[in-house]
Amino acid sequence: MISTNDFKNGMTIDYKEQLYEILYFQHVKPGKGGAFVRTKLKNLNTEAIIEKTFRAGEKVEKAIMDTKKMQYLYKDSNYNFMDTKTYEQIPISESSIGEKEKFLLENIKVTVAFYKGKPVSIELPIFIEAKIVNTEPGVKGDRVSSSFKPAELETGAKIQVPLFINEDDVVKVDTRTGDYITRVSK
Repeated sequence: MISTNDFKNGMTIDYKEQLYEILYFQHVKPGKGGAFVRTKLKNLNTEAIIEKTFRAGEKVEKAIMDTKKMQYLYKDSNYNFMDTKTYEQIPISESSIGEKEKFLLENIKVTVAFYKGKPVSIELPIFIEAKIVNTEPGVKGDRVSSSFKPAELETGAKIQVPLFINEDDVVKVDTRTGDYITRVSK
């Protein structure tokens, strides 16, 4: 058990039988009444973000997370990953992957977080390189609207790309925001 005085950004806690990552916390000492800690927590199972206020000094359970580098193999009813050291294959449910599935490429290396031996979440690399499988051709001189157009990656993710990007181009994408970064030379 840890006290709310020990909170740090990025720490994982077990609160009401759920795993939460502390995204933000602030100690508040009002002029009247007791001090408290205002937090913003991200549920690792549902990706939902909640705001919770704790009394100063309140105890919560710290979740001890183990992490492993793993390689994404394929998807059947679950997402299947392989430990790069032991070659052990582990299925991970769709609920643990969440929105990150739209940037999962075969053979990509990810960090898998385990809690009490059970996989609970994955962390993608910050950037991936993926091929554009579907986009409209850019019309020369079309600058009235924006200079971006919709495109679909080989993973199924839909992003906005500049007009000069065509199908079969490989682009670098930020997995945290889904933003186009640059075209990768072939």
